[in-house]
Formats: sequence, C-alpha cells, structure tokens
Amino acid sequence: MKTVYRYFVQPQMDIRTHAIFGYELLMKKLTPEGWRLPESFAAIDLHTVSDLLIKTTKILGTKVEYCSVNVSREQLMDTEMTQALIKSQLQIYPTKLVVELTEEEGPRNYLDITLIPHLRNFMEHGMQISLDDVGTGDNDFNNIRDFLPLASEMKFALQNFRSLKDHHIHEKLLGWQEISQKYGLRLILEGVEDKKDEEMINKLGINLRQGYYYGKPELLKLPGDPSNM
Repeated sequence: MKTVYRYFVQPQMDIRTHAIFGYELLMKKLTPEGWRLPESFAAIDLHTVSDLLIKTTKILGTKVEYCSVNVSREQLMDTEMTQALIKSQLQIYPTKLVVELTEEEGPRNYLDITLIPHLRNFMEHGMQISLDDVGTGDNDFNNIRDFLPLASEMKFALQNFRSLKDHHIHEKLLGWQEISQKYGLRLILEGVEDKKDEEMINKLGINLRQGYYYGKPELLKLPGDPSNM
C-alpha cells in the first residue's frame, strides 16, 4: 500500500487584531490508526516532500500574510527541495513563505556557515527565515547567533518546557523577547494550550501565538482526495 502524506494547517493568531495572520504547514502520515506524525521526517523521500509542498501551497494561495513550513538542514541543501520552495513562494505571492529552520538530525552534519548562502538564496526569492524552537536543546543564543541577522522570526515552543517540567518559562520568555526586540524579529509562541498559558503570555505582551487554544491543525486535502480520508 502506498504511503500517504498530507499537510495539516494550523492558524497563527495576532491577538491584537483577533485575526489569523499566518498558517504553519505540519506534515502527517496516514496510518491504520489515523493521521500521525512521521517517526522521522528525514526518512521521507525528498521528492515526495517537494511535490506535496507545491500542491499544498497552490491550494492555500494568498489567504494569509505568512505561510510557514518546516525545513531540516538536509532538506535545505537539496536542490529539488530548494526549487519546490521557490515555486511555492511564486504560487502564494504576495503571501510570504516562511522557512522554519529545524534542528532535526539527518544522515549528514552541516556546519552553520554552509547553510547561510542557501538561506540568503531563499531571501532573494522573497522568502523569510524563522528559527524554530529557540531555547530548546542546542538552540541557545550562541548557537543561533550567526542566523539572527538573516531571520525575520523566532518561535518559542511552550510544550518543550512543559514536558521538562521547567519552572523558569517566564524568565526564559523574557530573555527571548529581549533578543527578538534587539534584532527586530517576530516572536511567536507555540504550544499555547489553555487559559493559564494565555494569562501568562498576556502579562508579557507577546501577541503572536499558535496552539490548540487558538486552533488545532486541520487536514488540507488535495484535489482527488476521498471525502473519508
């Protein structure tokens, strides 16, 4: 049986305007138990990813200001994926395609300095760069410093700290908020799940948010997909 992948779209909210300003594309795999996250994104054939991205962005069109897609370092270095991202940006213009640089490990290691020309290439084609999961794992300030002048956005994932039972989320957020202001970047909080999360964020004045509290990812079907998919 052929493996089926589709993108789900999750809204990104600006609570100042109470409006959706962007969507993030989240890839899932159809299994006998339903739609699930792939065990390894790096293991998915890059032709499959690039083809699905082009078909998906063609449907999304110009519905929002930003459309974000996760891109690993392995994908970033792939010519076919690069062309798919460029074509996707052309399809959704004037919507900005935001390339979220993830830390997912692939079969090869790439030095940060080798990624910068590829990121600049995306920027020259009208895309923006987002630094995903700042403050998590190796994504501390020193390890992302070289990318900050290229970025337009940073994303801080509340769920990563909740799972670690981190009691210093407030202080960490203040630190990343200061960095985002210094470099003139959008700061988006992911993983906002309930009223308690919202109240904490309200006190910090961080207006760009994403999470189940504002909207769950929804399947974006392609033409020809069965209604019961």
